[in-house]
Amino acid sequence: MNSAQQQANIEKLTAQPVFPAQDLSIHRDAPAPLAEKSQFPAPTGISADEIALYDRQIRLWGVQAQEKIRNAKVLLISMKALANEIAKNLVLAGIHSLTIVDHEPVTANDLGSQFFISEPDVGTNRGEAAAPQIRKLNPRVKVIVDQTDIRMRGPDYFGAFDVVIATDLHPDSLNIINTATRINHKPFYAAGVHGFYGFIFSDLIQHDYVVEREKSNRATAIGPETRTRSIVDVQVKKESGKNVEMVTKRESYSTWFLASDAATLPAEFLKSKRRLKAVTPVLSCLRALWEFVQFNDGRMPSTTEDLKMFTVLATQKHKALGLPDETLKSEVLRKFLQNLGSEIAPVTAVLGGQLAQDVINVLGARQQPIQNMIIFDGDSMEAPSYALHPEGLLGEALLPLSVGAENGVMMDGILPIDGSFQPEIIQF
Repeated sequence: MNSAQQQANIEKLTAQPVFPAQDLSIHRDAPAPLAEKSQFPAPTGISADEIALYDRQIRLWGVQAQEKIRNAKVLLISMKALANEIAKNLVLAGIHSLTIVDHEPVTANDLGSQFFISEPDVGTNRGEAAAPQIRKLNPRVKVIVDQTDIRMRGPDYFGAFDVVIATDLHPDSLNIINTATRINHKPFYAAGVHGFYGFIFSDLIQHDYVVEREKSNRATAIGPETRTRSIVDVQVKKESGKNVEMVTKRESYSTWFLASDAATLPAEFLKSKRRLKAVTPVLSCLRALWEFVQFNDGRMPSTTEDLKMFTVLATQKHKALGLPDETLKSEVLRKFLQNLGSEIAPVTAVLGGQLAQDVINVLGARQQPIQNMIIFDGDSMEAPSYALHPEGLLGEALLPLSVGAENGVMMDGILPIDGSFQPEIIQF
């Protein structure tokens, strides 16, 4: 991709929303002044000052949701450009604490893509370098830095957090962290960027949320709506003289291990040639990349032989998804490979904002969350969502906790997908 094309794509990214239009100003601006008076009464546990501080976002999702956000402890693994955006948005939203885990130092390359660091920080720990600027965004939020290599942390470590977010990590690391979050019943997000391309993955295990809407003449039936979503409860209340339904919906998820490779596209895609043709080939490229780095000690394709191997893998992944051959063009592969390892600010801003927004939504439990893979395609300026799940069980039934848990005793360790239990330090 030449510089003119890159600049044109950047201008498009900054000029128009990629995701459905929503009010993200609460994340991008500093909190409202404390002197601003709010119309909302302060509930138990949240002060009047906080009500005034977060007045704008409370108008969007309500006081009760803000109180849940206020109590949330978030773990953010790896502090690169994408994580900068996620940290900014979550801290401005008013979470209780943000723990940053990163054992890597700041490099000169980081200076071109991260806005929490500067040249004197080169050589220092990435998390420690970013933390002072993150704290300035919202002094009410506790920002903690853990310089330990996340690979040295056992499963119990993840149980202390309400949400775990891992960015720009090796696929094997994502698999093991996701297994640890399942053991601890914690929501998990993974995300990564490569220039104009990127992804967001979510495993909320089993997530309930409440949708309020005016009651219609037709009764809302309890039961499945889609393969992943069911209505589990319906309540009715009077509000301003109208009958309002409070519909509790449940989304069920599968793991990173399955969604990143084994899972197929939903049935509604496989039955439609038109929909298959519209699936972004970036999905096939990402799956090929994840497999390549897994079998090549974490390195990116670089040599001629690497490029040949990547092309073979991408073609295999494309066919496994049932996608038409003509959508995986050589130009697509070339552009994708040229973008590997790079970070572009508008892309990280879009993906980081969307991920943080979904975390806030999940904490407040008011709207449908991501289900379960978003693929960002900078060529088409689109970020479609795909529900990538295997056949069979989903949600809490997908992965048992551990051999120890089944016997009433919790042990430290990781449960691989094959069901065997390894009581040892996590190895990435």
